[in-house]
Amino acid sequence: MSVQISPQRPHTAPEPGPKVGKSERTRAEIVDAAAEFLWSRPFREMTVNSLMASTTVSRPAFYQYFRDVHELMETLLVTLEGEILAGAEPWLLGTGDPVALLDESLSELVRVCYRRGPFLKAVADAATADKQVETAWNGFLGRFDDAVSERIAADQNLGLIVDFEPRPVAIALNRLDAYTLIQAFGQRPRSRPGPVAQAIKRLWISSLYGQQWAASPGSTLNRELPTD
Repeated sequence: MSVQISPQRPHTAPEPGPKVGKSERTRAEIVDAAAEFLWSRPFREMTVNSLMASTTVSRPAFYQYFRDVHELMETLLVTLEGEILAGAEPWLLGTGDPVALLDESLSELVRVCYRRGPFLKAVADAATADKQVETAWNGFLGRFDDAVSERIAADQNLGLIVDFEPRPVAIALNRLDAYTLIQAFGQRPRSRPGPVAQAIKRLWISSLYGQQWAASPGSTLNRELPTD
């Protein structure tokens, strides 16, 4: 019996990834400069001049991407919201063991906010005195309230969570998270993320699914979180 050998395919180089243009790099540099600014200074001190002084591009370049520093702040908030929602998908949208999914999602929440803590603090602080930032901040929190309320109601329908009004509990848990994460990660030196995650998980899991879940032998509450 003869064996047919297919001719070798010529080696081809991998397709190059998408190139990042100068425009995207400039915009990213401005956004990064804003995030760095907020590590040490409040939003009320941010001006286009003070921000652009820390970049390699000219002041007029700012207005190619943003109307003012408020729009820049809102852009950063949208980015943060996307990162948190991506990490929260296992519990908000997933199926399976709800406690394990919640554990995974809360771990991701802490990882994101460990990196973004100073910005989170800057927005929350600015919202007390700046109407435009307050509106953006309330919308940010409200969308998480909606998502958490929907998941609680879904698990109540499955008999996994006892019957209560979902939204007030969602608001309480989300505001507690915001306060805790800002206090822990909003300024240097930041707290260790592991104990913060453990505290948040205990409150969420025991509040929604019962204390027995938080204290179960298989719980991951004592696991330390990486910070990178």
